[in-house]
Amino acid sequence: MRRAPTKAFVRKLAIEALVSSRSLDPDSIERFFEEHTFPIVEGNHVTFVYRGMADAVYLHIWIYGLPSAQPFRRIGNSNIWYLIQELPEKSRVEYKLEVVQGPNRRLIEDPLNPEVAHDPFGTNSVCHGAGYEIPEWTLADPEARKGTIEQISLPSRALGGTHEVSVYVPARFRKERLYPLLVAHDGLDYVRYAGFQTVLDNLIHRLEIPPMIVALTQSKRRLVEYAANDRHAEFLVNELVPALQARYPLLDRPESRGLLGASFGAVASLHAAWESPNYFGRLFLQSGSFAFTDIGPHQRGPVFDPVVEFVNAYRANPTAVSQKIYLTCGIYESLIYENRSLVPLLQSTGMEVKYVESRDGHNWENWRDTFRNGLSWLFPGPLWMVYE
Repeated sequence: MRRAPTKAFVRKLAIEALVSSRSLDPDSIERFFEEHTFPIVEGNHVTFVYRGMADAVYLHIWIYGLPSAQPFRRIGNSNIWYLIQELPEKSRVEYKLEVVQGPNRRLIEDPLNPEVAHDPFGTNSVCHGAGYEIPEWTLADPEARKGTIEQISLPSRALGGTHEVSVYVPARFRKERLYPLLVAHDGLDYVRYAGFQTVLDNLIHRLEIPPMIVALTQSKRRLVEYAANDRHAEFLVNELVPALQARYPLLDRPESRGLLGASFGAVASLHAAWESPNYFGRLFLQSGSFAFTDIGPHQRGPVFDPVVEFVNAYRANPTAVSQKIYLTCGIYESLIYENRSLVPLLQSTGMEVKYVESRDGHNWENWRDTFRNGLSWLFPGPLWMVYE
């Protein structure tokens, strides 16, 4: 039985015909590019297109398991290149193009694609698979009152020196009211790259989470302090939280205290809860770098040594460290195996655990997209307390 060609294959033929047909003039090619958005998404296939002089073009896409550089195909002798990739529906991926001209190789954003994402290392192009939509609750709502971000300086014996901490204070803040506390590792990066302040404003406005105080911590030595570091755990419990309690009216019970972190920030969150069980009753762990070993040494470099030691110890003796844990990971991440492996261990302790996977990679907008469900499950606002 002969299979019908996929839409992407039909699109490929259309592009080739457009360029190779002698009956089509340059104006027809221009109209083709003007009438389409790129990459071209059709069902489970995406056609990446590059237009420009080059000796070779490669796709660098951050999906674990795929080749690091995948070659484009040139159409005839033209300056149009393309590559067709399978991409499951509702996926979101970040990528760059490598353009080779003689001895020169450069990584660039896709010139045909205006969609970009930012992170501490720069900017990537973004491809949205069929069915993916940017969550509307991540966009600025003119009706939502805006919280403010204050700065406090906190001397620390545990870590040494003085630490600057940013604190999100919700709109309509009242000193006579008590608030839950969330400590967000890499908090300012969440604000810059994941729209965290806008999300908090929106979810509080919609009554999906209660008004809360959010400490936005930032470490200059995060690969040391966040790597299952006892001094960092001491800083959180014995210095940061007491300082915040002295400054803001906070609820003083475990279910009203939470930790949030992604990657190494997730390790720091779980480790701090392990050091002080049930002090933080809510944990939001995103794409945790929970490296461990069963046999032989790990292959992730010396910065992971204390992480592996901690995770191995927890795996050997899993204990309840919190009340509720919301754990997320992207299926295109190299850490997906470690996060999946952690779930049954957490559940075996009797803690309430919710695990969610997304079709995305290790990036800030993946973590952004999980905020609504995660925060409202850990800290349900009046809306859910009434209707659930």
